[in-house]
Amino acid sequence: MKVTIWHNPRCSKSREALAILNETPGLEVETIEYLKTPPSRAELAAVYARGDVSVRDGLRKGEEGAKALKDASDEAILDAMAADPILIERPLVITEKGVRIGRPPESIREIL
Repeated sequence: MKVTIWHNPRCSKSREALAILNETPGLEVETIEYLKTPPSRAELAAVYARGDVSVRDGLRKGEEGAKALKDASDEAILDAMAADPILIERPLVITEKGVRIGRPPESIREIL
């Protein structure tokens, strides 16, 4: 099964999720360092919709730029994430079975 992970190698949760993927037999893992290769706004919206993940849940709330988005619309949050991908909560794992934000990393097992 093909698995895509939007990964930040500096993040311990992202590294843990990637380790789970690499240790699971039968997976073809595509790793995208989303800070180097950011997704488009449309791609973000499509992935969240496909995974039934709210845009607000996809926002990395601890980041400084997220504070200004406290009362923002989903559209404004997507614009902000596309402009500054550090605002995207990580890791994000995508398979044919769904989409999960890997917090905790073990939650990605639900879609493997």
